[in-house]
Amino acid sequence: MATTALVIIDMLNTHDHDDADRLVPSITRALPAVVDLLERARAQGLPVIYANDNFGKWRSHHGEILDATLAGPNAALVEPVRPDEAPYFVVKARHSILCETPLAYLLGTLDVGHLVLCGQVTEQCVLYSALDAPIRHLEVTVARDAVAHIHQDLAEAALRMMETNMSARILPAADALR
Repeated sequence: MATTALVIIDMLNTHDHDDADRLVPSITRALPAVVDLLERARAQGLPVIYANDNFGKWRSHHGEILDATLAGPNAALVEPVRPDEAPYFVVKARHSILCETPLAYLLGTLDVGHLVLCGQVTEQCVLYSALDAPIRHLEVTVARDAVAHIHQDLAEAALRMMETNMSARILPAADALR
């Protein structure tokens, strides 16, 4: 199997949007599995990459994004996955972690061919990222219990689509880095 990287999608989030009331409970359920993945990836020396929206503030950098999320009402959902000094950070414009970002180049320099995806939102950013990955010859695993959703029915459909149409492996977080 190719070198693996853990990609944490949009977990640095202010939750200042219309769907936050539906998303926050799902994040709360997924957070322990995300933290477990993060700790295991760090322990294994795997690349950890945060791919995050910048909330439309194009002059911001990851420190400012982190500060804004930690100052928000749901800082308790960010603190456990707070980046340390080692991870990589990619700002994304929309849904896919790979569309018009430097991530594909970074993955090439790290010799990464397998992504383990976790974070939010299953039926949006996780789905679009998993759909884009095979085009770039990347294998994908989605940690089923480490992704959060707004609409559970759409999230389940998205996971089925990733597995069926894109050959993504859909596994529990406990098995995703093996």
